[in-house]
Amino acid sequence: MRAARDWPEYAADGALVLGGAAAILLQLGDPVVARGVAAHSAFARDPLRRLEHTLAYVYAVSLGDDELRRLVAGMVDGAHDGVPGARDAEHQTWVAATLCWTGMRTHALLRGPVAAALADEIVARSERLATALQLPAGAWPADRAAFDAYWDARILALEIGAEAREVAGQLLHPTALPWWARPAMPIVRALTPALLHPSVRAAYGLPLRRRRAALALALVRTVLAITPRRLRELPSRRLLARLRHHSSRKPR
Repeated sequence: MRAARDWPEYAADGALVLGGAAAILLQLGDPVVARGVAAHSAFARDPLRRLEHTLAYVYAVSLGDDELRRLVAGMVDGAHDGVPGARDAEHQTWVAATLCWTGMRTHALLRGPVAAALADEIVARSERLATALQLPAGAWPADRAAFDAYWDARILALEIGAEAREVAGQLLHPTALPWWARPAMPIVRALTPALLHPSVRAAYGLPLRRRRAALALALVRTVLAITPRRLRELPSRRLLARLRHHSSRKPR
């Protein structure tokens, strides 16, 4: 299966959700983010709702219009009320960076490396994921080289503690998934370590089982190869439509 050719094809690809667990584990390497998630999130009780909210934000910022971006920014900003450090530039930058990096890493794993020009565009556009939440202008890396340097330094500075490992357990072994979502979890558990830096895997105690990961990857690639693009993009279309409906019902 070929790599994405442009930003809309890349950003709307529902297969990138398979990197979501890895992105969250990376986010939890920031102790401030880990404390906020541990105190205010509910992975064990309702993991799909958390995933849906995250995807709605990413799709609205990446593919929506200005009205949708303002809507989801307000929703997420409101959810951050009372969460210490949630609005600090350092932590906002890191959360957005994990979404940018794991998106490209997941795409490379499933469909092949992103072309250099598209990778430059992905990094540039990912700034919106943070600026929509009030990241100050100029705080995002200036280009892909600066982003890569930021990423390499930040990975080595992660502090994965007990709170992060507890949330990771809830994330990878949820207790309240509906029946139709359960078959996906073995695939997520197999692929997530392959998406993480070795030091991060070690800190979480997640071994890379190469044979299991290869089997999961072969299965996903086969499914993607026979799935029409319109169906792969169904999650983004449905969530954007739901957000537009919600926006239309808000008082003007």
